[in-house]
Amino acid sequence: MSIERIESKGHLSKAVVHNGIVYVSGQTADDDSQDMAGQMDQVLAKIDKYLAAAGTDKTKLLTSMVYLSDMSKKNEMNEKYVAWLGGSNQPTRACVGTALGSPNKLVEIVVSAAV
Repeated sequence: MSIERIESKGHLSKAVVHNGIVYVSGQTADDDSQDMAGQMDQVLAKIDKYLAAAGTDKTKLLTSMVYLSDMSKKNEMNEKYVAWLGGSNQPTRACVGTALGSPNKLVEIVVSAAV
């Protein structure tokens, strides 16, 4: 049984690969001064980066958990999310409203994918 940890530091790894599945930690925007579209672009790019580091991509997504600081922005999030998925290979998904780690963070996304 092997476990590969990607970008481990402090209290977490950005991604962990085990038994053919990569688990990507909650990704948020680095520049949280942007609106939902701008933050989604950053988050989705980071997810793509960690999936690639694990040897996979978004076409192999299994699950997605989306956290929004304001549920009234769900449609804005969905526009970017659906366009990013590209129309096929949709994972299971949940979307919840909650306070995030910083008041300016609008979205955080956790995913898992087959490798």
